[in-house]
Amino acid sequence: MSFRPPAGLRGVEPGKGGNDDRAQGGPPIDRPGQVALDADRAVNRVGTREEWLAARTSLLAEEKELTHRSDELARKREALPWVAVEKDYPFEADDGTKTLADLFDGRSQLLVYHFMFGPTVEGWPDAGCPGCSYTADSLDGAVVHLPPRGVTFVAVSSAPLENLLAYRRRMAWNFPWVSQGDSDFNLDFAVFTEEGRRTGTGFNFETPKHAAEIDLRRDELHGLSAFALEDGVVYHTYSCYDRGTDVLNATWQLLDRAPKGRGDDPEGWPRRHDEYE
Repeated sequence: MSFRPPAGLRGVEPGKGGNDDRAQGGPPIDRPGQVALDADRAVNRVGTREEWLAARTSLLAEEKELTHRSDELARKREALPWVAVEKDYPFEADDGTKTLADLFDGRSQLLVYHFMFGPTVEGWPDAGCPGCSYTADSLDGAVVHLPPRGVTFVAVSSAPLENLLAYRRRMAWNFPWVSQGDSDFNLDFAVFTEEGRRTGTGFNFETPKHAAEIDLRRDELHGLSAFALEDGVVYHTYSCYDRGTDVLNATWQLLDRAPKGRGDDPEGWPRRHDEYE
């Protein structure tokens, strides 16, 4: 997988004044101001510790600004209007049929991961979406910390419950997972207009990206929705999709801090965690 930093960080291009000193037949070892070529022949600037410290300190100011902005956005999420959920949705769980209110499991807040596991998913009917599985690996360890904060987590998919439970065993996950059965729960919380539900259009608040390819009547897509339970009434408070779910995945966050970042996804990546060689 090749990677090229922004032009301002490339230093000297290979073959244009770069040092070709090598150690034990390895990649070129370059001096400050020149470039380092890694095993993939990607170009990386080499600098002094002083240059690195100045650049890192400058970046820290931007990172803090982003953190403060993220805190502000979190407050705005909390301030969104609550919308009462008036439709009944039956879910099949391993301990019987449940209502949406039942999924709260005695708590006042509920987070639902809309997990793609339907006929259009790669691996159907035995396996869920590879991308959702990739994110679920991060979620499984994180959600155990939610109940003490009054929050319940559950994944919801359209596949029959027996398929979900078999796949959960295979993946060694522990989070609750229920089937929406014949209900329209995942559709209703993927698009929020009657026209969108009728035509299967308008995913991610009518974002144009891939709009022509998506039919929500056919395609079960991933996302996260939040609900509150107060005085016996369930309210929908928040939903996010697509890149809005990036922060749920620890692997993306780690890659963003690796020397080459996310780079270009290699073929066949990500995979289900038991499919890597």
